[in-house]
Amino acid sequence: MYAVLSSIFLNEQLNVHGKIGCILSILGSTVMVIHAPQEEEVSSLESMAEKLKDPGFIVFAVCVLVSSLLLIFVAGPRYGQSNVLVYVLVCSAIGSLSVSCVKGLGIALKELFSGKPVLKEPLAWVLLVCLVICISTQINYLNKALDIFNTSVVTPIYYVLFTTAVMMCSAILFKEWQHMVLDNIIGSISGFLTIVSGIFLLHAFRDMPFTPTLLPLFLQPGRADPHPPWSSADRHQSCQHQPLLPSEDKGSQSAEEEEEKVPVPACAAQ
Repeated sequence: MYAVLSSIFLNEQLNVHGKIGCILSILGSTVMVIHAPQEEEVSSLESMAEKLKDPGFIVFAVCVLVSSLLLIFVAGPRYGQSNVLVYVLVCSAIGSLSVSCVKGLGIALKELFSGKPVLKEPLAWVLLVCLVICISTQINYLNKALDIFNTSVVTPIYYVLFTTAVMMCSAILFKEWQHMVLDNIIGSISGFLTIVSGIFLLHAFRDMPFTPTLLPLFLQPGRADPHPPWSSADRHQSCQHQPLLPSEDKGSQSAEEEEEKVPVPACAAQ
């Protein structure tokens, strides 16, 4: 959708590879969402706090923060102007944490409206501060990516990476993958590989022009057939198919009449 809107309002065009990459990315994300496991129900801040204290989620959050800092301070100054994945990866990784914060704040608001003293809970304020920091970082680096690169390239890649990061975070935080059946596992892996293929087409061939001259000859519009039809070849016979001497069984008079009837080829006349 973003690629279509950017091509309409910003006059930014995608080549054939980019359009195929967008389609593959959307299809892969759809397959992953269809085969995604159901979230484990979390109904209170106490249960949410227990989820956040899980060692698996703590390791995931630390990895996200460390990788984001490396991308911002190490990879950003070197490759941020030439590689679209640098800033988009920062937005996607931080965005996965922001979704978890939104989940916790939603539970806090639900308890607040039910009359519980949520404002005295430190976890609610911690989640609010983390959400503000994550969203600010996310918007900042997404705008940087949009200022440097084509909108029709940035938005599909960001959508796909953000969706993948959120699903990974939810799977680790809420233990969604423990009760998955085999067909859902295969569907999720297939969707992820489809997403990777779409991102590769979007990123690797984004500056490659696709013109009709790159098509095979028989698909190029207005291109003459390199092999002329047999009818035209019959009309213009070569010299090697013309008799050099008249046949011996005919007389001289018949030979002269035959020569008058048969037109002389242009190559023989020369």
